[in-house]
This record gives sequence, C-alpha cells and structure tokens, in this order.
Amino acid sequence: MGIEPLVLAKNQEKEIALLPALANRHGLITGATGTGKTVTLQVMAERLSSIGVPVFLADVKGDLSGVSQAGQPSEKLEKRLASLGMPVPEFAASPTVFWDVFGKAGHPLRATVSDLGPMLLSRILTLNETQSGVLALVFKVADDQGLLLLDLKDLRLMLQYVGENAKEFATQYGNVSSASIGAIQRGLLRLEQEGGEAFLGEPMLNIDDLLQTERGKGVVHVLAADQLMNTPMLYSTVLLWLLSELYERLPEVGDAEKPKLAFFFDEAHLLFNDAPKVLLERIEQVVRLIRSKGVGVYFITQNPKDIPDAVLGQLGNRVNHALRAFTEKDQKAVRAAAQTMRANPAFDTEKAITDLAVGEALLSFLEEKGNPGMVERAFICPPASRIGPATAEERRRAMDGSIMKGVYDRAVDRESAYELLTQRMQQASEEAARLAAEKQAAKGGSSGSAVKDIMFGTSRRQGVIASAGKAAARSVASAATNQVLKSVGMKGVGKSVAGSLMRGILGSLISGIGSRR
Repeated sequence: MGIEPLVLAKNQEKEIALLPALANRHGLITGATGTGKTVTLQVMAERLSSIGVPVFLADVKGDLSGVSQAGQPSEKLEKRLASLGMPVPEFAASPTVFWDVFGKAGHPLRATVSDLGPMLLSRILTLNETQSGVLALVFKVADDQGLLLLDLKDLRLMLQYVGENAKEFATQYGNVSSASIGAIQRGLLRLEQEGGEAFLGEPMLNIDDLLQTERGKGVVHVLAADQLMNTPMLYSTVLLWLLSELYERLPEVGDAEKPKLAFFFDEAHLLFNDAPKVLLERIEQVVRLIRSKGVGVYFITQNPKDIPDAVLGQLGNRVNHALRAFTEKDQKAVRAAAQTMRANPAFDTEKAITDLAVGEALLSFLEEKGNPGMVERAFICPPASRIGPATAEERRRAMDGSIMKGVYDRAVDRESAYELLTQRMQQASEEAARLAAEKQAAKGGSSGSAVKDIMFGTSRRQGVIASAGKAAARSVASAATNQVLKSVGMKGVGKSVAGSLMRGILGSLISGIGSRR
C-alpha cells in the first residue's frame, strides 16, 4: 500500500492533494505579493516532512523560521476551518536545521572554490565572457597542477601566479589578459566586502547531511536568506550550486514512493535574470534530470512568465495564487498563467486568477499516470507550525539542539593552493638569491639591493613577490623561478588530492578531494 496523498487544500466539494510518488516531478508556486505563497510553501514543506521527506528551503523574509515552532489556534483560523468543514490541525513543530551563509542566523553553509567551479563563480563575480574564459583557464591550471582552490586567498594567489607566468602558460592554455586578471581580482574584493568570503571555504556542506530524518520526519533545512538577498547573484548561485551538488552526487533511484528530498527555490526569477545562454541550458538539464535522483524542485515566484518555457514545461505540480491585472501587460501574464493549467469547465480560469482571496489558490497536481490534473479552486490548509518567524531565542535553542551542531561551526584552513604556491615562491626567491649571489661573486661584487628585493619582497598575507629593482636581477629571478617551479613540479601536491580532478555539469568537482566527509 502506497503513502496517502498529501492534502494541501480544500473547497466545499473536495480535498486537493499532492501524490508523494509524483512529488519529484517538480512544481511551481506563483502569486502576487501578499496572496499566500509563503504559507503554501510552509504547508507543502510540513506535509512532505511528515512522511519522512527532508526539505530544503530558502527563507527570504524570515517568516519560514516558524516551521520550527508549534502553531496556535486563533479565532480567525477556527472560523476559516469551520466554513470549509475542516478539523483544527494538531499543532506541532517540524524538526528544523537553520543554515546561514554568513554563519549568524544558522550553521555556516560553505562551498570550496574548486567545487563551486568557474561557471558559477563567474556568475557571482558578474564577469563578462572574456573574463570568464580567463577564470576557467586559471581553474584548469590549478586542476592540472593538483592545486586545491578552497577559499579566496587560494584563488587570489592562483590568479597572481598565472598572471605573472602568463607567457609560460600561453602555449598550452592560451593568452592570459592582465586586464581580465585585474577585473577578477576586483570582483573578489567586492565579494569579500559583501561578506561572500564566508561562503567559500571548509568544511564544505556534505550533501548527505541534507537527507536526514528525525523521529520518522524529514528534517526541514531553512536557509536564512533575508540578508543574503542583498546580494541576489550570490543568493541564486548558492541555491544553484546546491542543486548541482545534489545532481552530481546522488544516485539514480528510479520511480520511488516518495522523493529523497524536496527543494524549494524562492524568488526563482533571480536564477534566470541575466543568465548567459550556456548557464540557462545547464539549469534546464539539471532540472530535467535531477528528478531521477529523487529530488523534487519547486520554484516560487510572482508570475509563471518569470520561468523560461523550457523549465516551466517540466513543472508538473502547480499552485497559482492571485495575480493582478491592472495593465495590458498584466492581463497578458494572467492569460498565459491560465493557459498553463488544464481547464475546469466549472469556472473561467483566467477570471478566477484575479478574483482569488488571500490564502485561496488554483491548484493542478499530477494524476497517478502523470497527466496534469484538472485545475481546482480551493483554500490552502493551515500549517501545523507557527505562521510567522521564530524569535531569536527560539532560533538559538533550535541551533543548540540541532543534529548539525559542531559539524560546520568552526572553519578549517588546510594545506591548499595558497600554502603550496607560497612555498614554491619562497623556494624560487631563495634560489634566485643564491644564483644572483653566485653570479655577483664571480664578478667580484656584492649581490646588492636586487637580491634583497627578491628575498624580502614577499608579503606573507597576499603571497606577492615584489619586483626586483634591476632588470638583470629580475631576469635571474625569473629564470630561477621557472627552474624551481619545474623542479618542484607536482612534488608534495598529490598529498592534497585524492584521485583526479573532474568537473561536472555546472563546473563543480565530481570526484572526492582531500578529506571530504
């Protein structure tokens, strides 16, 4: 016997339910601001959690943190339930884990630079095509030399290393523009100033930790996104990276009685705004294929037109709250939304979209054979958890009792590109000083200030090798550097890498590296 359908809404005649076996066929929640999208998301998350399905959602306004607290009856709620003939729900909290890219309102959520990959990092840094190409080249050099890019200081020094040795890399990898290197470095500085540096580093999120259950319920993972939304590119890229990680790392499951995970992508229009064609194609591919991994993706946005047609066509489960139609453009949007749902002869779908009350929606879920169900007009059921945010104290208690407590809270800085390149540069500097001294000694003089510049012109913090004061010394240093880099080669680097580095559909690493949990 299969799992009972998840009742999400009710009208005077019937209950409208989502079939768990088809919940991995993705979905869409739309509606104007203030029409009830957030409550619908909360109810869907609760229902899925109740049958043991873990949920990941982004809390862009802070309201969804209430899922961690039991709800309470109210006079308004009781009147609504009585009018629909629905019983008062058994108020209860869902097991909840809070996450926060900035590590303040939840456990830190991190990715390494290597796993993020050049395509997604280019999106965060808003690079143009040429700059993105240079960044991809830098990643390729790092991969070929086994240099792990874990955090911003790794990437900064790797950019400098490639820029300073551009001629040596030109033959194998192509030209490196110093202007592009500078633009990328400025982008990293801006990202750091916006707080995005906290997202890049270790320990990186282990995707398996999103698949936890607790006392038979799926854990609801809530990403605090109210501050993250101040940098929309970072917000959308974080969620897209999570999707790509799920796609790359989860095994195929075929047809299952329920999803392995439900992923809710709020403010979904940010994912597609100004996205280059190649990225849109890969997003479409991930959405199309990830359902075979047992992951259901639900996009939340104001209007179906915010979603590209290629992606929209894959979203089988629809909840459409009220849309406004004050202008001709709005009317076209309403018409388009109505046409995406299977018509019901009992009412005019297009007219109903503009007449819906707060908390009321048009719903169309997939039927047992996978066909879109006829659209129904109904009120969304109330959640069992609190409507509205948890207090700071309630959030703190939830974090203290979290199954993730202590796992990600402290950052780790292990040996990676920064340490290895700094070591190489130090060796090169010492070798350059030795060669310069030998050359000068052969001439009967002293090495002078040029060697001093070579030896002591390195800033430990940034790994910057200062230019030698004289052209002759620079030539000696360059020759020595190339000699040392060739001689050092890959010595010691293999210790940091387990297996070859390969990149997946969105540029993230798909083989285990280092001490991945």
